[in-house]
Amino acid sequence: MSVQIRPAHTSDVKAIRTLIDTHAIPGRMLGKETVTLYESVQEFSVAIENEKVIGCAALHILWEDLAEVRSVAVALDHQRQGIGHKLLESVIERARALGVTRIFCLTFETEFFGSHGFEVIQGTPVDPDVYAELLRSYDQGVAEFLDLESVKPNTLGNTRMLKLL
Repeated sequence: MSVQIRPAHTSDVKAIRTLIDTHAIPGRMLGKETVTLYESVQEFSVAIENEKVIGCAALHILWEDLAEVRSVAVALDHQRQGIGHKLLESVIERARALGVTRIFCLTFETEFFGSHGFEVIQGTPVDPDVYAELLRSYDQGVAEFLDLESVKPNTLGNTRMLKLL
C-alpha cells in the first residue's frame, strides 16, 4: 500500500509522540511534551501507511516571511524509503501556500535538507526589529533560532539551514 501524507489529527498525537521520542532519546531531535504536541497538532503533517502513522513533520510560523521545519521523524523500520522527503516537500508546499518566503531548520541531517535546497547559514537571518519582536516569544525553538544564551545548555549542536522559497 502507498504512503499518504495528510494533516495530523488529535488522534495522531500519541503516534507522533512515539516517533519524536524514538529520535529524541539518542539526542538527534528535541523532545516535546505531550501537551505541546496537542497544542501544536495543527502544525503537523503525518505519513500514513495501512492506517498507521509512520512519519511526521511540522511547520512552525515565526514571522510574516519566516517559518521553521520541526520534528521531521520517520519510524525506524520505514527509513530510507523516501517518506521523510515526502513529508518535507509537503511542509515546504504548505509554507508556500501560507505566503512564507524563507524556511529554516536546525538539524544534524544536513545532507537530507541540502537535497531539498536548504543551505547552511550563520547567525540569525532577520532584521533587528524582527529579532526584537521574536525575543518576546516563549517558544524554545524560537530561542534556539535566535541563538540565545538561555538555550545554550540545551542545544544539540546542530546546524542552521535556510531555504528561500
